Amino acid sequence: MQVTHPLPPEIDPANLPRHIAVIMDGNGRWAKKNSLKVALGHRAGTENLREIIRNCSDIGVEALTLYAFSTENWNRSKTEVEALMQLILDFFHSEIDELDAKNVRIRILGDKAGLPDPQRQVLEEAEERTGSNTGLSLNIAVNYGGRAELVRAAQQLAREAAAGERTVESIDEAAIADHLYTKGLPEVDLLIRTSGEMRLSNFLLYQCSYAEFVFPEELWPDFHVPQLHRCILEFQRRSRRYGGREE
Repeated sequence: MQVTHPLPPEIDPANLPRHIAVIMDGNGRWAKKNSLKVALGHRAGTENLREIIRNCSDIGVEALTLYAFSTENWNRSKTEVEALMQLILDFFHSEIDELDAKNVRIRILGDKAGLPDPQRQVLEEAEERTGSNTGLSLNIAVNYGGRAELVRAAQQLAREAAAGERTVESIDEAAIADHLYTKGLPEVDLLIRTSGEMRLSNFLLYQCSYAEFVFPEELWPDFHVPQLHRCILEFQRRSRRYGGREE
């Protein structure tokens, strides 16, 4: 299979991050900079997303998680929320065939029940259609909040303990991980937030415990595969000690 944008020679293909998470920040500022409506900034960001997904699949990244719509995003203007909801439909209608053909497995992180019916249906159909695929795990966080995810896990574990299905002592890190939306996925190795902002914004709070953070200055619509590779190279330059000391 032909790889779009092969890795540059300075990147070690044997040391890629297994799981990359991306906060796609800057669509609104990009639109303002280009004298466009915010909705067109989000659409430009969606166009840009296609090449990032394809390249992660081609180079062998195991999991790519994208922060598409947070629980806090409902507080934005009605016009912007409607534009974002429409983009969800447009993206899956246009991309699902290629994603499925490339063996990509889609997983939705977040409260699908809180979405409008058309969006919930298209997301559930994408999960069902690609559920047996074995390539890149493409995880899209929609109506997602990291704190809400942890509360959900705690409630599930509490119900299991109250029902006698587990002991309190059995609730450990592995049990918590098994009750997160990301169950079965590797922990995040590399967290990228575009636009130069340096915060998590309630995204994958548990899963990013030992992730390397990279904050490129580019606004999301200006973030392309060469910038992705630059972030991967930065990841490979770092020494990951997991709380230990560097020898």
